[in-house]
Amino acid sequence: MSRELLIWWLALSLVAVFNMYAWTLSARHLAVSGAKSPGDDANRQLMLWLSAAYVFGCAFRSLLPMIEVPRIFLYDVWISRVAVTRTIATVAELCFAAQWALLLREAGAETGSKLASLISRLLVPIVIVAELFCWSAVLTANYLAHALENAHWALAGALVTAALINLWPRVENTAKRILVAAIASAVGYVMFMVVHDVPMYIARWQAAVASGHQGRPWLEGLQLSVEHCIVQHDWLAWREDAVWLSLYFTVAVWISIALVHAPRLKRASGSSR
Repeated sequence: MSRELLIWWLALSLVAVFNMYAWTLSARHLAVSGAKSPGDDANRQLMLWLSAAYVFGCAFRSLLPMIEVPRIFLYDVWISRVAVTRTIATVAELCFAAQWALLLREAGAETGSKLASLISRLLVPIVIVAELFCWSAVLTANYLAHALENAHWALAGALVTAALINLWPRVENTAKRILVAAIASAVGYVMFMVVHDVPMYIARWQAAVASGHQGRPWLEGLQLSVEHCIVQHDWLAWREDAVWLSLYFTVAVWISIALVHAPRLKRASGSSR
């Protein structure tokens, strides 16, 4: 294994262990706060378990990373199959989207924001469409489907940004500082998707078309998804994808854990519904 790849994998593995520990601390903290105010944390308990699916799913993928379309991975173990990794990722990502949906639904109900309530109902369906495009890309080796997948994630991020902006004038001043940070993070995410991820997959699709690559049939893709992948220890094969994978397994996981403990956004006195 190349030195750069080993360092990257070790860093991901250490962060994965830290993230799992951080989730257990999060669960303990929620249990303590729930004991002090029983009956007030049902929504947050659900968000905690949704976070568990995301945190531990990302930990699995950090320890056994894979790039699914070219079917390359680091270690040849029986569980490293495209079908396994993609299924875990699908469940984790839907849970992450559901966390945001629950948070926006709660905020919409507390502040009277109809936009936040509407977007809370749209997020999971949009991510389901994104997951369908992702499976299509993985099975058919068509990078255009990956571009469409990430475009839907960017749309979801843009809608969350709009909901947070709509909530800002409705909440108390103490909550506005938190909203500003959340809005800045959401804008940064959307920009990353638009500037980096979507163009990256479009460029790969164009290169594949130029080289005469026509993809593969769905049935062939299904068969390949349960077979051994290609062990790849050359950093150059991982370098471009390492950018989004690193952010995915670190920042996104920390956000998932933090969402459980996000303060309730109460409507400021005098604000209109």
